[in-house]
Amino acid sequence: MVSRVIPVDPFDLVIFGGTGDLARRKILPGLYRRYCSGQMEDNSRIIGAARSEHETAEFRQMIADAIAEFDPKSGSPEQLEGFLERLEYVQVDALGEAGWKELAALMGENRVRAFYFSVAPSLFGALAERLHAHGIADSETRIVVEKPFGKDLASAKALNAALAEHFDESQIYRIDHYLGKETVQNLMAVRFGNMLFEPLWNSQYIDHIQITVAETVGVDGRGEYYDRSGAMRDMVQNHLMQLLCLTAMEPPAKFDPDAVRDEKLKVIRALNAVPLEDVVRGQYLADGKKPGYLEHAGDPDSKTESFIALRVEVSNWRWAGTPFYMRTGKRLRARSSEIAVVFKETPHSIFGEEAGRHRNVLTIRLQPNEGMDLFVTIKEPGPGGMRLVDVPLDMTFAEALGPEAEDVPDAYERLIMDVIRGNQTLFMRGDEVEAAWAWADPLIASWENRGDKPVPYETGSTGPEEALAMMHREGRRWRDIRA
Repeated sequence: MVSRVIPVDPFDLVIFGGTGDLARRKILPGLYRRYCSGQMEDNSRIIGAARSEHETAEFRQMIADAIAEFDPKSGSPEQLEGFLERLEYVQVDALGEAGWKELAALMGENRVRAFYFSVAPSLFGALAERLHAHGIADSETRIVVEKPFGKDLASAKALNAALAEHFDESQIYRIDHYLGKETVQNLMAVRFGNMLFEPLWNSQYIDHIQITVAETVGVDGRGEYYDRSGAMRDMVQNHLMQLLCLTAMEPPAKFDPDAVRDEKLKVIRALNAVPLEDVVRGQYLADGKKPGYLEHAGDPDSKTESFIALRVEVSNWRWAGTPFYMRTGKRLRARSSEIAVVFKETPHSIFGEEAGRHRNVLTIRLQPNEGMDLFVTIKEPGPGGMRLVDVPLDMTFAEALGPEAEDVPDAYERLIMDVIRGNQTLFMRGDEVEAAWAWADPLIASWENRGDKPVPYETGSTGPEEALAMMHREGRRWRDIRA
């Protein structure tokens, strides 16, 4: 299978925060891979902008070092040299006037202009204002903003309002890298491109759905920041919410940005309020080698969660009575992100009790090994009667698609190219963000008002025992967390 690379129109991409960690680790190495694939026209340019003082030559060397560190296998020395020639740098003060005339002078004519706000959200409004004040932005300009999109509904509305003063909603690209993952998009292809699944995609046939995002790392080095957000604000309200929406949404009329996002919005608005008995919050303990969450947060009385598990219901005809279980946490057993669609048992087993209980499970793996498994029940080979066993029909991309799978763009590559194309399908709309906060805020307020403190859990475990009990009381169990 040969993947097609379709070049994008010539562009100027300005990365505010161009010397920051995200730019060095993800954005610029990703753009380099797109350059090596032939997707960027030769006259496209990437301009780093930040407060620090650098010459363009220094900036190019900084990015060369970053590519060597984070993506050493891509490209040739000639390709690297060609990519670096397309880089420029300008020192800009987001809150002042310094550097804006110089930035304006670098802008080319008759090409797409995109601006990546890889900075703190508090600077979004100031950047948007100055882009217009200095005549750098026009009606075709696109801006990319990173999460967090606020810390509650009020701040999300204020952030949306600040951007809306200077840019139309069609120009704003709120990036969530989970939506750029190949498997997440394949979820839509599997659902809406195959007759096999969509007729079964409802409460009549599905027992429950599990969404897991597990991490082995702690909050080392950013404990003070993380302690102001926690797993609910940092992961559930955005990443896991988006995965839930794509799993639960109705088929859109067409694969169109607003049609897809309209259906996602309907899911968020259909979510029931979550009672506290359907929530488990935890904090990881020290393991003898590494400090625990409280040490990383620098607050022995912290009530912020590093783990959360929730039971969520979508109140509509398709999903009535089918629970969605979501969990995410730090310092868990393995790094693993997956969506598991657990189908109901057959209404009657002709094989007797000795055959055991069996269910079909469709597993969509987001990381580390992107792909899908469909577990089906078959007879165990050999004599001795009708013994049943569940086996996976495995579609690991690297195996099913061969060497081409290794060249599939990562999330940031794909999403940035979508910005240049003007395709907002995989980006969040302002009303989506606000609806998600409107659902999350009352739940956060309920445990804060009650003064609940998260329960401790062991580093390297699957999370608190209370999360297991939440499933067991309904006769279900979490899937194992494994790499």
